[in-house]
Amino acid sequence: MERRKFLKGAALGTAATALAAPAIAATNAKTMTIVSTWPRDFPGLGISAQRLAARITELSEGAIQTEYFASGERVRALDVFDEVASGNSQAYIGADYYWTGKHPALAYFTAVPFGMTFTELNSWIRYGGGMELWDKVQDQFGLKGLPAGNTGTQAGGWFNKEINSGDDFKGLKMRIPGLGGQVLSKLGASTVSLPGGQIYENLVSGTIDATEWVGPYNDYFMKFYEAAKYYYTGGMHEPGAQLSLTMNKSWWSSLTETERSIITAAALEENGNQYFETMANNGAYLKKLQEEHGVEVRNFNDDVWDAMADAAAEVFDEIASYDALAAEVNDAVQAKMREIGHSMALFEGVFTNQRNRIYGI
Repeated sequence: MERRKFLKGAALGTAATALAAPAIAATNAKTMTIVSTWPRDFPGLGISAQRLAARITELSEGAIQTEYFASGERVRALDVFDEVASGNSQAYIGADYYWTGKHPALAYFTAVPFGMTFTELNSWIRYGGGMELWDKVQDQFGLKGLPAGNTGTQAGGWFNKEINSGDDFKGLKMRIPGLGGQVLSKLGASTVSLPGGQIYENLVSGTIDATEWVGPYNDYFMKFYEAAKYYYTGGMHEPGAQLSLTMNKSWWSSLTETERSIITAAALEENGNQYFETMANNGAYLKKLQEEHGVEVRNFNDDVWDAMADAAAEVFDEIASYDALAAEVNDAVQAKMREIGHSMALFEGVFTNQRNRIYGI
């Protein structure tokens, strides 16, 4: 009888401990305020950011309580960098090429013209020295970034006229950020960087003539087809656009090793999830754009590609001359892209081309 009482009491004690743990964690939880460049519930990008914020709290079992603010809810979309660098918020989710004005090398950790694809970029960041260089750039601003999403190779953009040569960019008003915008500026375009939530109204009103965004899955919900007829596939500007979860470095350093591991795991998980989700949906939404809205899909011809490549070479020379760190990052990316890209072309590239030929893809 006494043994039964003891076992019953022990079981109750264990249950009480199990129930109390989340409450204790919540009581001692660390708050992680995250600001984003995306509107709330924004298809693809915004939903991915919200999913990541929620996942950090879930994986930590409440030990890290995230407070997520979409663009405009705490600060404006393009103010999140300063918000986190100052320590007012602990992290932002966005694309680091928005802040090339802070340092041009930041673009290399999102996407650069004729640069790395998803596989190439993540291989370099994780196993080829890229993370160490990213840390060196962000250290100047008291920040620490992690890969946290990728859109894959993006569309060349939406245009209200056909683009048949480099000269067709002259006088064109286009929304395109990062180094891709600098490339088109050299071809005579007038480029602007607008947050996602402001693109549609500017395109419809005629304030801009063209825009790039992401790809069929994300672009479908933006309704750009209401203002632009021509949709160009694979663009040079973002071959594998990497998003980041970037934190205030002092806050990041104050975390335990376990807490940092949890945040890293959540970011790595979403880094893959967003890419896979986008790839799974692009084909279906491209078909919807064509069949439901009469969108005319185009490819840039070789003359256009060559003109953009010449302009890109000028941009890279300018970046490399900015300072020693920019030159170091540029040289590392160019070298690693050729190394990884060469092996991928001989294996994945050969296989994919032959498979597509045989199956008529």
